[in-house]
Amino acid sequence: MKWVKFRIKTVTDMEDIIISTLYDIGLEGAQIEDKIPLTALEKEQMFVDILPDGPEDDGVAYLNFFVEKQDDGTLLVADEVTDTDTMIGRIRAELDDLRQFCDIGEGSVTVSETEDLDWINNWKQFFHQFYIDDILVIPSWEDIKPEDEDRMTLRIDPGTAFGTGMHETTQLCIRQLRKHITPETELLDVGTGSGILAILSLMFGAKHAVGTDLDPCAVDAVRDNCEKNGISPEQFEMMIGNIIDNKATQDAVGYGKYDIVVANILADVLVALTPVVKAHIKPGGVFITSGIIEGKEDSVADTMRAAGFEVLDIRTQGEWRSVTGKLPVA
Repeated sequence: MKWVKFRIKTVTDMEDIIISTLYDIGLEGAQIEDKIPLTALEKEQMFVDILPDGPEDDGVAYLNFFVEKQDDGTLLVADEVTDTDTMIGRIRAELDDLRQFCDIGEGSVTVSETEDLDWINNWKQFFHQFYIDDILVIPSWEDIKPEDEDRMTLRIDPGTAFGTGMHETTQLCIRQLRKHITPETELLDVGTGSGILAILSLMFGAKHAVGTDLDPCAVDAVRDNCEKNGISPEQFEMMIGNIIDNKATQDAVGYGKYDIVVANILADVLVALTPVVKAHIKPGGVFITSGIIEGKEDSVADTMRAAGFEVLDIRTQGEWRSVTGKLPVA
């Protein structure tokens, strides 16, 4: 499979306008390259607590659009057969129209051809089966070795939602879950991602799980991973929404009903989440947190204590920390 890449040099303020304009001529799925710092929300949805310093924003942006090249050299854009020169002409015409009203910067257009790109599947070469203690974690495209047939096996494909179990913070959560789960456990997984923590909890014997996430991509990832592991929709309920400040999400999740809440998020988000999530936990219930970089565990622990939790323990793996608290029995 060959792809033609149309690359436009512009300014950051015009990214959305140009993407919208070129969508109208059939170019979809822009790849954006710029030096704009991440927003607070973007940081919340990443698994990195301390980000390296990046280059200073210079206002320059590159927008890349990819179009599949047919065997005869033509391009298929919006169900219309065309060619590279025609598309260059259309792009330049749209940019020239924008120039009359906006500063689009350089507005240059360059073209190159890629080699056999498959964004959906090429990443699979980097994800292989591995172990978390005695648990085998294996993607669907690999086979279980004979010596592993008797192991507990989690089949997981992360897709576009993060979460394979490789990260230290995930493993910290898994070990804590295994300690506290009983056959009667009602579990809430805040920021469920690919669903790995809730799915493993059900495999450990939990009765029922609810997962929340901000990213709609998590819905498909959770459904697919549940199917791979024999988890029914009745066992694992998935919701999209922000439990910290969205009343509708809070109401849907329910109050005072969870034996365990697990949240593998950033420390700053955990500080905001802790006093909120208390309302959803039963008396005597456990709150398992991770995603905490070394040095921030005290702030999470202090927030737990201030919210009325007893801090049971703080666990370490590499640079990461997990803090587990428990609500007193009324």
